Amino acid sequence: MRDDATFLHLDLDAFFASVEQRDDPALRGRPVIVGGTADRGVVAAASYEARAFGVHSAMPSVRARRLCPDAVFVPPRFDAYEAASREVMAIMRSVTPLVEPLSLDEAFMDVAGSRRIHGDPDTIAAHLRDRIRSEVRLTASVGGATTKMLAKIASDLAKPDGVRIVEPGTELAVLHPLPVRRLWGVGPATHQRLERFGVVTIGDLAALPEATLVATLGDAAGRHLHALAWNRDDRTVEPGRSVKSIGHEETFSVDRTDRGELERELHRMVDRVATRLRAAGLVGRTVQVKVRYPDFRTVTRAHTVEVATDLAAEIGGVARTLLAGLDLAVGVRLLGVSVSGLREAGGEVEQLSLAAPDAVEVRAERRALELAVDAVRERFGSDALGSAAHTDRGRLRTGRAGSQYGPLADGAPADRRDAEGDGRG
Repeated sequence: MRDDATFLHLDLDAFFASVEQRDDPALRGRPVIVGGTADRGVVAAASYEARAFGVHSAMPSVRARRLCPDAVFVPPRFDAYEAASREVMAIMRSVTPLVEPLSLDEAFMDVAGSRRIHGDPDTIAAHLRDRIRSEVRLTASVGGATTKMLAKIASDLAKPDGVRIVEPGTELAVLHPLPVRRLWGVGPATHQRLERFGVVTIGDLAALPEATLVATLGDAAGRHLHALAWNRDDRTVEPGRSVKSIGHEETFSVDRTDRGELERELHRMVDRVATRLRAAGLVGRTVQVKVRYPDFRTVTRAHTVEVATDLAAEIGGVARTLLAGLDLAVGVRLLGVSVSGLREAGGEVEQLSLAAPDAVEVRAERRALELAVDAVRERFGSDALGSAAHTDRGRLRTGRAGSQYGPLADGAPADRRDAEGDGRG
């Protein structure tokens, strides 16, 4: 624990929905829901106007529509969210290199070494929020504390569009009255066990002997939660923390059984994943295909290649082979593909093959082609150019037809990245 509140947690307010309202003035002040509207659609994000009706992320879209009949549903535009996120992270890194992104819309900062130049935590928080508001046209909430855990809780308490710096010496006065569910690691099952001991607040949890928690929750979980309840958290900001995988998955409105159709859907997803890998300057070695059946049974198949790649042609070849080994006859509710084992592009060494002496040259040509497609899409939009395999009833669809948040109405475009926080942002 620090002597000063130099751990900051910055969280963009209702991020996905706020980007939509920023980019479309007609949506400002209206209840906006980002996500699908079909039977299996799920809310990806909701504006504060929609949250006032009880709508929150991960809620079925059908229920959200019942709660807020006047809501405007819009499909996710992850390219726009990623672009906004990059701008915000750049602003944070202009204050300190010690920035640890948690998702597109939130990150930790360690500003202990920045105080001489940028001022105290309150001043730094105000500076960050002012720049984000003026340069990115979004609002952010910032929490500060002597530990990472409490800094994140403080940013939640500051929402929306506020700052909460927990001064040293006041940590337990802030922490102990809060509901125990605020603590990391207290999910539904753990909460149910704690309720048997009459635990409602974090203070109630702190009052229990550590031995009781260990006996109830196990050694690791019991000691962990007891420490957090007393604001003991020795974790540091990890600026080198990196994305572990990049993927795309879609839940279909109707179970798919046609293998050829599923292969075309997979082709689109692979194209999107490869595009995002190149945009992030990453390559990966492990390709994974995920299938969820109508009974919600989920299976995955993965294969690791010798040379890390960011090319759709190579990722697609592996993905199609993996899909070929799965039973699709019973129907597919969800299909997804991801690439892991990531590292920065440019460091891989390709082996010359006697069986295919032109392989390196062919790969270079393929890379040039895919980069050219990226450039066209960057200038004219994601649907400006793509493979013939991406067409559907004469329309080009480049991996933006649906998402893990559910299918969208009338084939409206969507994309997939990580879910937007925990629904409180």
